[in-house]
Amino acid sequence: MIEDIRRFAKARNFAFRCIVVGVVLAVVASACLIQLAFVQLFGHSTALAATQGRTLKVTINAKRGKLLDTNGTVLAQSVERYNIIANPQAATEFTPIKCNGENDDVCHQIDGKPVGATGSAAVARLIASVLTDVNEMELGATLSNANSQYAVVAKDVTPEVKRKIDDLNLGGIVYGELTNERIYSGGTLLGPILGGVDADGNGVAGLEASQNKALTGTDGYEVYQQGLGGEEIPGTLTESKDAVNGSDVSLTVDSDVDWYVKKALLEAKDKYSASWAMAVVADVKTGDILALEDTDQIEAGSDSAKLNTSRVVSEVFEPGSVGKVFTMAGLLQDGLHKASDQFTVPDHITADGQDFHDSSDHGTQRWTLAGILQNSSNVGMIMASTNFSDEQRYAYLTKFGVGQDTGLGLSGESAGILYGSNDWDLRTHNTVLFGQGYAMNALQLTSAVATIGNGGVRPQLRLIKSVTDSSGRVSEPANGEATRVVDGNVASQVLNAMESVSESYGKMVEVPGYRVAAKSGTAQVAGANNQLTSIVSDWSGIIPADNPRFVVTVVMKDAQGTYGGITAGPVFATISKFLMQKYEVPVSSPRTDAIPVTW
Repeated sequence: MIEDIRRFAKARNFAFRCIVVGVVLAVVASACLIQLAFVQLFGHSTALAATQGRTLKVTINAKRGKLLDTNGTVLAQSVERYNIIANPQAATEFTPIKCNGENDDVCHQIDGKPVGATGSAAVARLIASVLTDVNEMELGATLSNANSQYAVVAKDVTPEVKRKIDDLNLGGIVYGELTNERIYSGGTLLGPILGGVDADGNGVAGLEASQNKALTGTDGYEVYQQGLGGEEIPGTLTESKDAVNGSDVSLTVDSDVDWYVKKALLEAKDKYSASWAMAVVADVKTGDILALEDTDQIEAGSDSAKLNTSRVVSEVFEPGSVGKVFTMAGLLQDGLHKASDQFTVPDHITADGQDFHDSSDHGTQRWTLAGILQNSSNVGMIMASTNFSDEQRYAYLTKFGVGQDTGLGLSGESAGILYGSNDWDLRTHNTVLFGQGYAMNALQLTSAVATIGNGGVRPQLRLIKSVTDSSGRVSEPANGEATRVVDGNVASQVLNAMESVSESYGKMVEVPGYRVAAKSGTAQVAGANNQLTSIVSDWSGIIPADNPRFVVTVVMKDAQGTYGGITAGPVFATISKFLMQKYEVPVSSPRTDAIPVTW
């Protein structure tokens, strides 16, 4: 009995021990399973987080397109530049590595000597050894902010300087951030016309603004993992998109011609003590603008270029007697007169209760209509226009482009001033016949006069020649349609009369070997006191008259000599001589068909 009890107790103890061992094993197994799950779940998450922390999306900046002249000369371009960026938090923990002759690719020294500092001070000292215009003490203070990871050390440094920064072995602490700097080759040439860009490289004025869509590219990117020094870990690139550079925009402007025009204007401004001067050169047939300049000294890309508009675009003025060209064309086109019609012209007249005078006193003259234009007679134009209604007068001014935008798309361009004929008073009714009572800019006047040289068709001015995208595809922007204003025979007669105008000025406006057809103008404008105390003088001419190639318009304000033929005319001649030589234009044939100017 007792033995049975002992056997039972042993069996019970054994079973208990087995149960205990089983429970322990179960607990251990459960712990292992929990740990395994933890590793699988949280270990993966930790690894994923680490990978994500090393993954970097880097923007690849697209380069802005170039602005070029008609010959391919670069006027504006973006060049590779870098902003130097530092990580202050990393800088505070920096310890220079001494050079021992075997670790030159990773060690730190300045002019072969130890850095002599640690932390932010050491980083600042190393950077200042390359960026000599950086204050070491101020930089050291900036890099001492352990709570910051981004500080701009320098902007727009060259690739050469960036490479020197790289050679400092400060990877992970200092690096270059790619950017672009816009540079302009011509200085003050075409300054406000080209305009400028903002800090982000977007066009804000001039052609930089109007052509911004074409010039602006599309940024790309790369996604990869970076090492401790910020470098790309090989084989970790997971995603990328190439940057697409902006298109190059070619202008019709010939920079050689534009340079010479600028030079001629500045010399004339000094010679005639003018407040300012401006000029436009265009191809008579195509409307291509070869030059558009003024005497303002504004550099392209400068703040002034971003804030101001070229006078050629924005300055409006009464064309004065150049406007008689439009009147004569209208009279001939509507059959009211022939160029040879005869008039007896005094030096003054009263019309519609208003007194009108010619620019100088003269006895009664026997002039044809061509002679009235040659002698720039206000009185003669009024007499010839008796049957020329206000509606007709307004219609022809409109057809010649007065009061209308040129379609060039230049920011700040004025459309000029032309009121409807219903708004004309009794004086304006007549002054519009000789270029007063309305206003236009130099581009509009150039287009209007080109109409006569182009057989009566007003060309659409063109400044953008072509656009070439990053793939090399070339396209020509749509241009406005040329407009027929008068018949070819009418244009020929007016051109003939304009040639007589040029001949009357003799050597003053002569271009040896070439016939010239032109008209001068002089008009009073408001001065600083808002009174009619200032004078605008202009000259717009076509050369050669026997085979029109170019139209040149010159406008001056308050030039000594006053009259357009005496001041602006000689500048026209100077520019025209250069054009004839540069483009090797054949000399003119002798004139044999002059319309009589007297009777």
